[in-house]
Amino acid sequence: MFKGIVAAALLALPVLASAEEIGQVSTVFKIVGPNDRIVVEAFDDPKVEGVTCYLSRAKTGGLKGGLGLAEDRAEASIACRQVGPIRFKEPLKDGDEVFKERTSLVFKTMQVVRFLDKKRNTLVYLVYSDRIIEGSPQNAVTAIPILPWAQ
Repeated sequence: MFKGIVAAALLALPVLASAEEIGQVSTVFKIVGPNDRIVVEAFDDPKVEGVTCYLSRAKTGGLKGGLGLAEDRAEASIACRQVGPIRFKEPLKDGDEVFKERTSLVFKTMQVVRFLDKKRNTLVYLVYSDRIIEGSPQNAVTAIPILPWAQ
């Protein structure tokens, strides 16, 4: 019985992409702990085969950053590209969360959501940072026209 409840709860959770680090550059030297840096990560859209998104964002270093206690800045940049034939694994809903990562110990997250612009046959991805307490206007957008893939 308990295993069935746990399995049902896990299936109800949204499927989110996990990011793979592509590279990073150091931006501010820290004497103690890791340096501040800009990290570039890639993730595949979990519901749209053939789409990869690249996200760049600041990671705070120092002692707090090394321990995972620092609050990262809200700025991020995103570029999504068609990397193969586009196939929808299931019906899409506007505003579906594709990627989410905590950027502070408790209150702030960076999220990527997807929209389908049916009129222009285009996928639109929005990255933004939010705080449970006050919200944040920091955001970036990218779009991919849905085109046939040349083999």
